[in-house]
Amino acid sequence: MTIAQQLKIKDFPFTIKDKNGKKIYCEDSDGSWWRREFDTNGKAIYGEDSDGFWWKSERDANGKEIYFENSTGYWRKREFDANGNEIYCKYDEGIIRDNRPKPVELTLEQIAAKFGISIEQLRIKD
Repeated sequence: MTIAQQLKIKDFPFTIKDKNGKKIYCEDSDGSWWRREFDTNGKAIYGEDSDGFWWKSERDANGKEIYFENSTGYWRKREFDANGNEIYCKYDEGIIRDNRPKPVELTLEQIAAKFGISIEQLRIKD
């Protein structure tokens, strides 16, 4: 039995809002419904409906979605840099976009050559 049926609601669509005014539940006269949950920053993090479909997501400290998955098996994982730019994304089907900075490895000889100095002139500060 749905919430509207339990409450004997006759006026549709029937909605419930949270303390911040966001719709967290909605039901139609045919008994179909959906619901959502939000994090403390007001971002949707979970949803489901009367057809059995669901989704969930995780966010980083800046509110960027770093993980998403749903009941169809679809998922993605993402990383962002300090400026909020996506630098990595991997999808359920194996597709990867990797724009993360790659470490540069150089020998002391290569560093000296880049500066046009001898290795004896090279000093590394802390």
